[in-house]
Amino acid sequence: MPDSPSEIAPEAVGARPVASPPLEAKSKVSRVAVASLIGTTIEYYDFAVYGTAAALVLGPAFFPSGNATASSLAAFLTFAAAFLARPLGVVLFGTIGDRLGRRPALVSSLLLMGVATVGVGLLPTYETAGVLAPILLVTLRLLQGLSLGGEWGGAVLLAVEHAPPGRRALYASIPQAGPSLGFLLSSAVILPTLAIAGRDGFTNGAWRIPFVLSTVLVVVGLWVRTTISESPVFSSENRRTTQAQASRFPLGTLLKTHPRRLLLGTGAAIGGSAVYYLTIVYSLSYGPKSLDIPQNTMLTAASIGAAAGIAITIPVARLADRIGRRPVMLTGAVGCVLWAVPMYASLSSRNGLVITGAYTVGLLLLALMFSPVAAFLPELFPAHLRYTGASAAFILANTLGGGFAPLIATWLNSQWESPLVLGFYTGGLCLLSLLCLLALPETRDCEFDT
Repeated sequence: MPDSPSEIAPEAVGARPVASPPLEAKSKVSRVAVASLIGTTIEYYDFAVYGTAAALVLGPAFFPSGNATASSLAAFLTFAAAFLARPLGVVLFGTIGDRLGRRPALVSSLLLMGVATVGVGLLPTYETAGVLAPILLVTLRLLQGLSLGGEWGGAVLLAVEHAPPGRRALYASIPQAGPSLGFLLSSAVILPTLAIAGRDGFTNGAWRIPFVLSTVLVVVGLWVRTTISESPVFSSENRRTTQAQASRFPLGTLLKTHPRRLLLGTGAAIGGSAVYYLTIVYSLSYGPKSLDIPQNTMLTAASIGAAAGIAITIPVARLADRIGRRPVMLTGAVGCVLWAVPMYASLSSRNGLVITGAYTVGLLLLALMFSPVAAFLPELFPAHLRYTGASAAFILANTLGGGFAPLIATWLNSQWESPLVLGFYTGGLCLLSLLCLLALPETRDCEFDT
């Protein structure tokens, strides 16, 4: 049976016993890790800019209805639409990454994200183009989602497959800082733009600036990614073996051979996705609109929490390399289950310091789950299915736990006008992650074949 207990044992994770990847010069491995970080930062900057714009301006600009809740729902529906396209990105870029190499998949996904993001910044609004405006917005949003479906897996694999033995969690955690760095970078652009242009000026056109500035970031990212070496899996001595093992349709092979591992891996990451997107995206809209919390207060609280999470990402990864992935992730999952309700209950205080403190604790607990998962998910799959397997698990978790979270939260708060419902919803998903982690094996000492 493909996913029987014996088959899922750590020592059997590799499909065949082969030598570990050859050690590379430390500077070369570091460049690869930095390149992975730059790419994920740019990708998530683009995504964070869209999420913030959806919370602030895209509803009335592209979906005017006369009803603020309806416009917000429509804007967040376009946010969710990108998550529907992410699985298609897993299929497309996973096939490229598992058959042709990690680097081609990464370069093409970054280029697609850049084109789509800049395109959003140049779109006409509903007032100018009528129904064509939201159609174009949704199309570009789907392209963003398609791109991000291939980004995370490739960036993490490029780092983890270059990593020296015993340091996979450390190197895999470096691109994991990208989502929070991308959010901080987007805030560093949006906050001054809001301050200079004012809320009216931002709504009337200044919101386009962060999207258009993505051009510079994408050019830098493409230059960095085209100058790094390919993964050892696709080195000259391993390429023939890798391509011989590669499936014509990796996702189909994955579903036949590792369905249980894929399902549990998805569940293990779903709670963290909910915490991230409800904190970083949804609450930026919910706080000001429903609780009259100043926009800058919400952005500042989320930014400080994200910075705290970044600060402990590498120390957490080092710990996961020493004691294992599961103990660290289980601690984070338990913490998120217990802290979810108090974290979102802090919004009722409308006090910036209280909210910032609650968000900081929550995002620190999230880092315990989020940092090791970058090594944990790839270690669950053999090399010839690793890009597709790790990407599929993470992206499905993001789609189910994060992509629809703002939409579901908007509906929940239309039925129960209390931030407590956010805590119960998030805590439930974190409990699901806890149960899935308990059902999965430790992978720190698994055979990581190439």
